[in-house]
Amino acid sequence: MENSANLSVLPLTVRSHSFVWGDRTYLMGVLNVTPDSFSDGGQFNNLSAAVAQANYLVESGADIIDIGGQSTKPGAKEVSIAEELNRVLPVLQAIRPGITVPISIDTTRSLVANAAVKAGADIVNDISAGTFDPDMFAVVAELGVPIVLMHIKGTPETMQKLTNYSDLIGEIYEFFEDRIAVAIAAGIEKSKIIIDPGIGFAKNYQQNIELLRNISKFRSLGCPVLIGVSRKSFIGHILNQPDPKERVWGTAAACCGAIANSTDILRVHDLPQMRDVSRVADAIFRSK
Repeated sequence: MENSANLSVLPLTVRSHSFVWGDRTYLMGVLNVTPDSFSDGGQFNNLSAAVAQANYLVESGADIIDIGGQSTKPGAKEVSIAEELNRVLPVLQAIRPGITVPISIDTTRSLVANAAVKAGADIVNDISAGTFDPDMFAVVAELGVPIVLMHIKGTPETMQKLTNYSDLIGEIYEFFEDRIAVAIAAGIEKSKIIIDPGIGFAKNYQQNIELLRNISKFRSLGCPVLIGVSRKSFIGHILNQPDPKERVWGTAAACCGAIANSTDILRVHDLPQMRDVSRVADAIFRSK
């Protein structure tokens, strides 16, 4: 499938790893070091388990490891900055010497982003697109690292009460136009901006489906697109499966659909399975 929009997005090199957008799908492996994340809370919130999981994700084909110390599931309450730092920094310091793939820090706080990058993180993944912390863009610009800008309304605690849109795709598109412009004005290079439409964040079941069907419309913004569908509740709704860990095959189908609609990066929990999905889907949907 020829996707000329991909050709205008400049490649990105992070820690000697080249991301050539459009060539293939890149995989971001999730490493939640929290007690309360929706599908794996408590599994990796001790140092030895987190290090083992990071190594497993890399061995399974992860292109990026995404470390998060603050749950962003619907209804999640915010933890203190001190607690978030206490969760992520020891893990980051433990895994950085042993792995060469880029590491992203999943945070909305500039203080955490700054400390994490100085401890070895390479990318900032901000679910608020810089709206929760007015200093985030200035800090990221000074650090010179890439940033993921995700669409959300409200906070994780309130977002599922804020699912009213008159034009879902148009409103998200305008949100990105604004946030990209603000980020560039703050000194962040356009080539270092990645966008994430925010599946499950202030979107209901039908809106998540509509969003997945229309991912390619965001390509004209000129930024690579990240999608996170892994184990999410809309898949559970379709499958009548309340256990997130039992949504692997539903996740596989959603990932395949995302690739068919021009996604560049998939954020996933089940790395080996989604690696196979992406390899086959790339062979089918990407031009060679």
